[in-house]
Amino acid sequence: MIAAGWGFAVAVGVYVAGWASGAHINPAVTIGMAAIGELAPEKIPVYLAGQFLGALVGAAVVWLAYLAHWAPTGDAVAKRGVFCTVPAIRHTPSNLICEIIGTAVLLIGVLGINNTNNGLAGGIGPYAVGILVFSIGLSLGGPTGYAINPARDLSPRLAHALLPIPGKGGSDWSYAWIPVVGPIVGAVIGAVAYQVLFDGLSPLVSR
Repeated sequence: MIAAGWGFAVAVGVYVAGWASGAHINPAVTIGMAAIGELAPEKIPVYLAGQFLGALVGAAVVWLAYLAHWAPTGDAVAKRGVFCTVPAIRHTPSNLICEIIGTAVLLIGVLGINNTNNGLAGGIGPYAVGILVFSIGLSLGGPTGYAINPARDLSPRLAHALLPIPGKGGSDWSYAWIPVVGPIVGAVIGAVAYQVLFDGLSPLVSR
């Protein structure tokens, strides 16, 4: 249910924000696109600021939505899990690798969907991105909760630390760098991999 909700929400977010920024709602995607020259460098700070601020506001809205549930819920980890990712097994190399793989798949998929040669860049493009995020969640979401988006994890984790939540426990800052660094590294790897593969195949395909 979480994977479905997230995937469909991403699709709607892309539909809503696509006209303004090309649907840059994920800092990892923004950095990955910039790494291959698909985004003007001067746009990066503005996009990043909007992404992290938007995630913080969104986390506050979620806190309000669950307002009646915080006090009766005794599980501090479950409360934190409403805001940010919690690994199923805490193992730093494996957790980092999982986030790298998931975000690399995301960038390869996004670039493939946005490739005008495949005819998906029109009205169903955002829906296709939502399906992509849904599929990543179903297949790779188990080990880390699949942040694949630094803003999606860091800003809500900060909200968890700041908001008045009874019995919330710590915000697990020792883990917080993994869902930030992993997606950034994975995004660059995925974007470069797609560019290299596409550039290598396009002369063959066009013959």
